[in-house]
Amino acid sequence: MSYKERYEQWLNDEFFDETTRKELEAITDDKEIEDCFYRDLEFGTGGLRGVMGAGTNRMNKYTVGKATMGLGRYLLDTYGAEACKNRGVVIGYDTRNNSEFFSRTAANVLSGMGVRVYLHAHARPTPQLSFSVKFWNALAGVVVTASHNPKEYNGYKVYDEFGCQLVPGQAKQVISYVDAITDYHTINFTGDDSLIFMADVTDNFVMAVLKQSRYADLAAKQNLKIVYTPLHGTGNVPVQKVLRMDGFTQIDSVADQVNPDGDFPTVVSPNPEDRRALELGIAQAKRTDADIVLGTDPDSDRVGIAVKTADGYQLMTGNQVGALLMNFILTHTDMSKYQHPAVVKTVVTSELGADIARKHGIAVFSTLTGFKFIGEKITQFEQAKRNGNKEQDYDFLFGYEESYGYLAGTHARDKDAVVSSLLICEMAAEAKANGKTLLDEMNAIYAEYGYYRDALDSFTLKGKDGLEKIASMMTELRASGSPFERTASVTDYSKPVEAETGFGTLPTSNVLKYVLEDGSWIAVRPSGTEPKIKIYYSVKGADKAAAEKKLEGIQNTIQTKLGLK
Repeated sequence: MSYKERYEQWLNDEFFDETTRKELEAITDDKEIEDCFYRDLEFGTGGLRGVMGAGTNRMNKYTVGKATMGLGRYLLDTYGAEACKNRGVVIGYDTRNNSEFFSRTAANVLSGMGVRVYLHAHARPTPQLSFSVKFWNALAGVVVTASHNPKEYNGYKVYDEFGCQLVPGQAKQVISYVDAITDYHTINFTGDDSLIFMADVTDNFVMAVLKQSRYADLAAKQNLKIVYTPLHGTGNVPVQKVLRMDGFTQIDSVADQVNPDGDFPTVVSPNPEDRRALELGIAQAKRTDADIVLGTDPDSDRVGIAVKTADGYQLMTGNQVGALLMNFILTHTDMSKYQHPAVVKTVVTSELGADIARKHGIAVFSTLTGFKFIGEKITQFEQAKRNGNKEQDYDFLFGYEESYGYLAGTHARDKDAVVSSLLICEMAAEAKANGKTLLDEMNAIYAEYGYYRDALDSFTLKGKDGLEKIASMMTELRASGSPFERTASVTDYSKPVEAETGFGTLPTSNVLKYVLEDGSWIAVRPSGTEPKIKIYYSVKGADKAAAEKKLEGIQNTIQTKLGLK
């Protein structure tokens, strides 16, 4: 069926609601109609994510219903009707437009299939959904969120019974069930209220997070002045609860960004990776002379920070915060409790944190991009311990990725800005008590381990044409060899790559990584959730000036090669 035929079907079929039909009638641009209907919104390894609106290639009631019906059929076939009715599925959602509506849609579809549903009573962080799955001993979890994407987007992520987002092998099975649904008319949106239970385990989640506290000096905590912004998202309640229960008293929230609002009216992008996202927080910190600014994204799995300096406030990168947290956790943990402690990072994350771990004698594991692979490692470690598999028996301490995502502890299987905010503030409190800032601590790490300059370039290429161009770029890179001089190795993760000892090969992924002779590296990958191609850089230099100059040359080389300059 062509995109025009699909459009006509949705426009004229009374199964689709009046709001949908009116939205379609308002579209006059044929290119926009094509983008709405040229394909089905893909249920990939990360679930659904796309622009909200009418059409098969959009996030709406019908595409969410289709994904949920596929998930329900998979669970019924895999676990049986009795287990589905007794253990069920946990559903959470963030503060985006339509998130609560989509979560209720999913609850209705699953309950209508005889599956018990624990539906979060309020918008809460994604890591709390991960925690909730294990808390309720559920078979699976669903969270409606598009994380840090622009306001036009929403998404739908699926978690397994361990609270880990589906990894490729699991996702492939669910995808086959979703793809088998070719007729929207077969979806039952009515629901069974007797199987839907409103759930709020915020206090339980907060208590689990507090177990990761590493610093006990109450006076130092009370002396730290914090500005916090949830960027109109889900972090406000749990982050403030955790910090106050841990002893922090000077927490100044950004009033204009506290209230949930899916339009994110005060920011260009609700992404703490975006330098502009913390502008209001920094302005407030200047007025109150705060020591640190924290900002969490809409589903509160990422956190960005700015630190007071003599010249104002300086933003810190995800790699820098990851290295600081690594150092803080390893120097504030009783290692005698662990037989085989381990940390996990992704292949596009700086090696600085890994170098710190190795110096402490800690095993380091690298996974593909996506925190689900870090969560998978936690599950593998725990299963190995239960099964007596000494080759894979490790104790998880910390996992992180360059994109502002960190996890300490095993209360969740996803990055957690709530526990990260706790530990960041404890680090800052200790530093202040010692007459330092986190920037001073960072410079001390550089002095010991060498200077690392990390960067990310992200280029958006929208629509069908953009996706085709991104695919062409990756094909050209693979065909032409390394564009860099003095390349030590090239790793193509679209082919099997050996993982660490005892863990076989990594799943395949559309990533190319170039390691240079001096240890610097460059990685190129299309985004799995947005129409973007991303280029990651980690450059080593004798000092900041040398690293900056080297980075500029590398950026020019790869961007010219891809036709982006």
